[in-house]
Amino acid sequence: MRKVLIILGCFLLTCVSAFAAKIPDDVRAYINTNVPGTDIRFDGIVIMPNNNIYLPLYPSLFSDISTLSIKETFPENKTLSQYPDVIIFNNDFVLLKVLTDGNGHKTVKHFSNPPLQVRTGLLPQDMLVPSGLIIPENIKGIIGNLKIDTKGEDVIKQTTKESFEEFLSSTGANNNQALIPQLKGKILFVTTNYSKNVQVLEPAKASSSYSLAQQSIPIDVEPVSDGQFLLVTSYERPFLDVVSVADSRFIKQIGFGTFPEEIVIDELHNKAYVTAPKASMIFVIDLNTMTLVQKIRVNGYCEKLVLAGDKMFYYDKMKANIWAIETGNEYTLRNIGKFPNVSALAFYNDKLYIAGRTKSRIAIVDYNSLGLESEFTTVNKPLVMLPYDKTIYVLGAQNNVVQKIDATSGKVVENINLGTGGFSSAMNKIAGTNYAVISDIKKNMYTIFDLSSGKVIKTYSINVPIKDVKITNKVKLFE
Repeated sequence: MRKVLIILGCFLLTCVSAFAAKIPDDVRAYINTNVPGTDIRFDGIVIMPNNNIYLPLYPSLFSDISTLSIKETFPENKTLSQYPDVIIFNNDFVLLKVLTDGNGHKTVKHFSNPPLQVRTGLLPQDMLVPSGLIIPENIKGIIGNLKIDTKGEDVIKQTTKESFEEFLSSTGANNNQALIPQLKGKILFVTTNYSKNVQVLEPAKASSSYSLAQQSIPIDVEPVSDGQFLLVTSYERPFLDVVSVADSRFIKQIGFGTFPEEIVIDELHNKAYVTAPKASMIFVIDLNTMTLVQKIRVNGYCEKLVLAGDKMFYYDKMKANIWAIETGNEYTLRNIGKFPNVSALAFYNDKLYIAGRTKSRIAIVDYNSLGLESEFTTVNKPLVMLPYDKTIYVLGAQNNVVQKIDATSGKVVENINLGTGGFSSAMNKIAGTNYAVISDIKKNMYTIFDLSSGKVIKTYSINVPIKDVKITNKVKLFE
């Protein structure tokens, strides 16, 4: 009986490895050493620097080896960096290259007599494969319970224009505005207050190329993994939705049991923090595995969440308290004090900047002593504070002004007029650049702003009502 249990335990462990899509450590190290820059995605897909895609096949039982090496390739005698169609390692782990047949369909190598490791391997059961992927009949067993969308049923891409676009097109926004170098190779994700869909726009274009259908009006949308995925929270949905940008599909729903709202990305540790104000919770998502790894109990109704190094700050709008969370100290909470009508927070050099929307004032508080260092009038309706280098930029919603504050002295340097004449709604840094995008909800414009010089680069008009704009790299995976 004990022997049966041991065998069953080994089998279950093997299954867990396959279902969890964790590439073995020695295989991961081998790939990274021989092809630097390879991306091993959370669901197990291996993306080479030249955009070749490999699907992992897990053996029913790994062979016992001392040193990992390639046992066989198809075509023969190829190295990993030569990107063969099939790679079989000496521990019986297999990589299958995604190929394209004569009709443009995605597939893998067809064997008349497949190798044993290919016939008996298993694809990760939670993996996102290209829509319409064709698996040869004589290796169908590798699919297991994995669902492969062969008819585009999972695709959420919509190309039909929505009614508000037709209405706004009467404003005459030019669909061929001049493209600036800062937006080459980028893509825009635009959310509105009216539509359930996320609008996807090419830079300098006025009309959306297509939209990504959601289940409810989005609250927050954040691109992650260099633009490969979107994290989406929506009204009255107890999930964080993960959307694959490459093939426009929902690939995962992370359930919270309550309604999530704001998403803040920790790029250094590859995590996402997601607030659930009604439950007084902040959820921690591991972006390497796209799984919920921790729940942080907080005080009050948390909003305006900001991350600064090893600290987070939020505002409890019910009791008008500001709280700090020390992420490096087991998420210890520290009360900063009571401040009414807080509209934005920023932290730099142990100083917390607190903007009040009603009176349009900023208070600077020393984090260590909690003493008030200074307080001054800022731009009308301060909406966002964005630290960059030794500067704090403050977006004034009412007059479309960006105020530049020297974070070393705490003094106002200048006010920069955006010139749109509308009402600003958001300001987001474009990842990996020294630029930010500022949206105008009244004029349906977005402005590219240079954070290093404090200057407006270019403003574009679009035929979509803007609430927020996120810009990231354009993804070509599976194309």
